[in-house]
Amino acid sequence: MRGVGIAFCLSAQNKPWPAPFVIFRNSLFMNPAQKLQKACDIAQAAGDIALKYFRQTVTIENKLADGHFDPVTQADKEVEIFIRAELDQAYPDDGILGEEQAEKMGNNDYRWVIDPIDGTRAFMTGIPLWGILMGLQKNGRAVAGLMYQPFTNELFFGEGNAASLMRNGKAEVIKTSSTKTLAEANLYTTTIDTFEPHHGALEKFQSLEKSVQLCRFGGDCYTYCLLAMGQVDLVVDGSLQPYDIVPLIPIIEAAGGIVTNWQGEDASNGGLIVAAANKELHALALDHLKS
Repeated sequence: MRGVGIAFCLSAQNKPWPAPFVIFRNSLFMNPAQKLQKACDIAQAAGDIALKYFRQTVTIENKLADGHFDPVTQADKEVEIFIRAELDQAYPDDGILGEEQAEKMGNNDYRWVIDPIDGTRAFMTGIPLWGILMGLQKNGRAVAGLMYQPFTNELFFGEGNAASLMRNGKAEVIKTSSTKTLAEANLYTTTIDTFEPHHGALEKFQSLEKSVQLCRFGGDCYTYCLLAMGQVDLVVDGSLQPYDIVPLIPIIEAAGGIVTNWQGEDASNGGLIVAAANKELHALALDHLKS
């Protein structure tokens, strides 16, 4: 049921909307939970745009001229244009930070942080481990966020103490795992290349890798959502931008997890990031990663 407001999808299935989400359309005073509901509608509509290009022949541009590769496709561009237009119409005073266009400064305490296609490399190679990311900051703090994977029709969203996954018209509460030891933990990283710009980071990651039960690679935003639903215990990445991580922070935190940089500080600025299922596992991971 793409392109339809999620609250109405749920009512059509006779499923209650997870607290604290309630329909407040046309309200001038919307809190983060209400703004997130609107963002979920926007993301689902944006997913239809992305799917027009997925597993199709698309033009790929390289945003870098230094010999490295940072791809962008027409899907990235069109999805961001659409999301920005929808946010501008719904919340004209909110700021917007996105990957493909210049930042729009707001006139209030709110800023949207969006990545139109997180995982462009996966997208361009036909792997459905990418997603549309939309996060909301209030006074610089990540307070609500979502990840929508339109090919699998999975919508992860979180705000406050409520994290949920909606698929096939049904919403379920998600929680992180109870794994407390590294020896039992499953670890993911997108690629070790992200550690290259940070002196000593690869060696620290490898130290952690040797301590866990299983380490796998790839996944981008999708693995962070798997952590939120209890399938993965640790995700460690480097060289992230704010739009890569801000939308995921509220999902993981609302599900019971922790996201920080490698110094145990706020992850909103990106860089070297560690996400853990719980505080015990987070502390053990930081023992390997913290300088």
